[in-house]
Amino acid sequence: MTATPAAGLRTAWFHCFAGTAGDMTMGALVHAGADPMMIAEVVGRLALDGYALSFEPTLRCGIASTRAVVVVHGGHEHEPYRSPDAHDATGQVLGATGHGAAGDPSDAGDDRGGHKVHHGHDDHDDHDDHDGQDDHDGHDPHGGHDERGGHPPHRPYSEIRRLLDEADLPARVADRAARTFRALAEVEGAMHGVDPDDVEFHEVGSVEAIVDIVGTCAALESLGIARIVCSPITVGQGIVRTAHGELPNPAPATLALLARRNAPCRGVADRKELATPTGVALMTTLADEFGPLPAMTVSSIGYGAGTADIPGRPNVVQVVIGTEPATSETTTPDPGQPVQLFETNVDDATGEVIAHTIAALLVAGAHDAWATPIVMKKGRPAHTVHALCDPALAAAVSGVLVRETGSLGLRGTVLRRWPQQREERTVAVEGHTIRIKVAAGRVKVEHDDAAAVAAALGRPLREVLQAAESAAAGGRIQT
Repeated sequence: MTATPAAGLRTAWFHCFAGTAGDMTMGALVHAGADPMMIAEVVGRLALDGYALSFEPTLRCGIASTRAVVVVHGGHEHEPYRSPDAHDATGQVLGATGHGAAGDPSDAGDDRGGHKVHHGHDDHDDHDDHDGQDDHDGHDPHGGHDERGGHPPHRPYSEIRRLLDEADLPARVADRAARTFRALAEVEGAMHGVDPDDVEFHEVGSVEAIVDIVGTCAALESLGIARIVCSPITVGQGIVRTAHGELPNPAPATLALLARRNAPCRGVADRKELATPTGVALMTTLADEFGPLPAMTVSSIGYGAGTADIPGRPNVVQVVIGTEPATSETTTPDPGQPVQLFETNVDDATGEVIAHTIAALLVAGAHDAWATPIVMKKGRPAHTVHALCDPALAAAVSGVLVRETGSLGLRGTVLRRWPQQREERTVAVEGHTIRIKVAAGRVKVEHDDAAAVAAALGRPLREVLQAAESAAAGGRIQT
């Protein structure tokens, strides 16, 4: 059973009727009202060089929309050009450049409207989304990459993680971006038989993809989105060309991401890559649920454009932004989130081993892990070790449970859960920052942070906990 979402809960519903891609998702949010300059400022905190990010007003099949454009300097000959979409521009064209980008911010776009000059790719190049397959642009999948520039360089997942960790991103932006890249790393690792930490991304690790993912998360934050719902995702057919060669369409990574989340999708007879791994990773990682437009008061609508204007089908991602109804004491059985429960009985593991197992399960991504005392056959004292996780992480979590306990078998049940909405904020206690979780009518202090501050100040933990709760109650919340 789940309570109706709290009053004022901002929700984004993504309608992926024509597929999805990272740049289209970011463009849709900007068209719906996300602040382009805030997005540029947040993305600019990353230690990335030589790129320009801009947002163009354009039309797709007659529908006014916004196209997000990431131009990377140095990948192609630096020749200025005028965007073919310039004649569609009816408002400002906003842009920003990354660290060390060639020229000044004017290289990313002229804010006088109507025209725009860039330095970087020719607009007829295939701007990828940017994960090894052709962009969501309606081009023939056999076209591949522009041969003048070749493939972007490999970028290991560990480097991307370091970029995110060192960027001082807003907490929710950092969390959403990190989870999205982690999902991609786990999928790539499973496909190639390597540990996720050892994965070297090809196109998905490129500057464009990082900007798309972090920029989308920043756009969600700009709009104050707390909950995300996604429609079934449309995919194409045929084959696509990637850094690994020709692969089936939908790409294996795309299908693996959909399968991890048990996400709904539908295929259409179109040989273009309608759903790219970057776009699908954002939806399958960040969506709280999949389904139709939820009950909400609509405040804005946005359309994010793909590169091409495809006759007969608007090449856009639609997003609907609104506020869901006030909390009610009544509960409903749907939709809830599916979760996998694993359990095993052990009678030959020490308390230290069980404690280590619980910690390892949490590191593997389990929502929760715990142990309960039991009595087994012949009166032997024992424990049941439990792990609750997202079905997408079932293989990883169950593997840890078997490995750490030495169990010869597991049992499992698929359940549903209804987590309450909460946000992570921080408070200061005597100059030290402590994270807190804020939910309706409750504040929960992060224990590890409080313990570290207590040790630093030489004060009892209970006093630090009380001080943090008092700071939150007094409205002295920092972020």
